[in-house]
Amino acid sequence: MPKEISFHPKAAMVLSAGLGKRMRPLTATTPKPLIEVDGKSMFARAASRLKEAGLETCVVNVHYLADLVESHARKFEGLDVKISDERDELLDTGGGIKKALPMLGTDPFILKNSDSFWLEGVKPNLDLLVETWDDENMDMLMLLAPTVNAVAMTAKATS
Repeated sequence: MPKEISFHPKAAMVLSAGLGKRMRPLTATTPKPLIEVDGKSMFARAASRLKEAGLETCVVNVHYLADLVESHARKFEGLDVKISDERDELLDTGGGIKKALPMLGTDPFILKNSDSFWLEGVKPNLDLLVETWDDENMDMLMLLAPTVNAVAMTAKATS
């Protein structure tokens, strides 16, 4: 018998402020979240997964080539996109999350890197995370994948 879901997150943050140094030269003029893989930007892949999982709000932090990331994120339909502006100072992961907390609210939320994506199995991974969440016993829950199963894909910059 499936576990009854007592809570479903409404908000997520997509980390999108990084400099993309490991992906140079692709990121010299295109921010990493806008790099396309198989015709779709990495940000759009992340946001689509969140939308499919029933989330409502997506906070996106911006720093490197921030105007491009912000413009692209605001075009995504189906989520209330909010921008956490780090143009003045790159805050790294923890600082970026801390700054965005007022936009995320007080309930648990999903945190997603814009540059990670996966092929779904029988059941969507974000649905599995939500179903596994135990508010009484957890402060955090992580989705991890063994590196042996990771696959590199060819990417190209978009304009």
